[in-house]
Amino acid sequence: MNKIKDYTIDELKEEMTKLGEKPFRATQIWEWIYKENVASFDEMTNLSIELRNKLKDNYEIGTYKIIRKLESKDGTKKFLFDILDGNAIETVLMDYKFGKSICVSTQVGCKMGCKFCASTGIDFVRSLSSGEIVEQILAVQREEHVKVSNVVYMGIGEPLDNYDNVVKSLKILNDPKGLNIGARHISISTSGLVPKIKKLADEKLQCTLSISLHATTNEKRSEMMPVNKAYPIEELIDACKYYIEKTGRRISFEYALAKDNNDNLDDAKRLVKLLKGMVAHVNLIPINKIENGKYIKSTNENILKFRDFLNENGIVATVRRELGSDIDAACGQLRRKNLEE
Repeated sequence: MNKIKDYTIDELKEEMTKLGEKPFRATQIWEWIYKENVASFDEMTNLSIELRNKLKDNYEIGTYKIIRKLESKDGTKKFLFDILDGNAIETVLMDYKFGKSICVSTQVGCKMGCKFCASTGIDFVRSLSSGEIVEQILAVQREEHVKVSNVVYMGIGEPLDNYDNVVKSLKILNDPKGLNIGARHISISTSGLVPKIKKLADEKLQCTLSISLHATTNEKRSEMMPVNKAYPIEELIDACKYYIEKTGRRISFEYALAKDNNDNLDDAKRLVKLLKGMVAHVNLIPINKIENGKYIKSTNENILKFRDFLNENGIVATVRRELGSDIDAACGQLRRKNLEE
């Protein structure tokens, strides 16, 4: 049975025509789903019982169930969702001065094998559909009675490895008749799938692209991130320049600082050289220690020295605020524990 949240508004109009209904019914259904955030077709009270029954017979509304919910002392909330097929994914809600930000998963598991990521070592199962990505936001809004203003595709999975569904979900989120989340309030993270970065650039969606860089030499990056063997740093930087040229958007480079690995002055100098002249921002991340992981967090002194060196040399750099460290907020940790249990 098809998931009704997998359709764009135009596709839903076509579906209504197939059911012998007028296309405007799609707009009514769309508003029930994205504005009223209903959990069942029965709640769509301005539709006839006959149409509601047709919907139940032909589509799933796909309302997630919460397996576990953890709340940090800093207000960060982490959800482990049952996605209705025996699998579970994680979603994180963060509170910032500018509003509520949500980090969504795009796959059940991940193929990338990054050595510092809590998703590594858990088998990849499948990619999420566009509706399954969007439902994470709807489920959190239903549970918390909040309006999400910013979306980050940085949870479990490699977003650009699920390219079509991620882009479709972004367009659903961006629809003014639905959740109406502006593209500039949406960030897509990637470990560096060069062909997909270029493809995304050609979409000209105006979303923010975040690149998980984490090292300044191919040797070190390949050790941390196997994807670098397929798409080395030089190719990645060229693709980033292409993205900036096509979209006019600044790129955010994620750089997780690990003690005695990638946090010294030589690394900082190479990073300045790599990014010089680009419209870029470096987001320095105090690395999360994960079970069986060999990387540990850099010292606060080194983190600040690294940041200051970048800023002094013309690269805008900030240190990401650590959120949810007391609830294992690094994506993959909660799912891993649930699988073990």
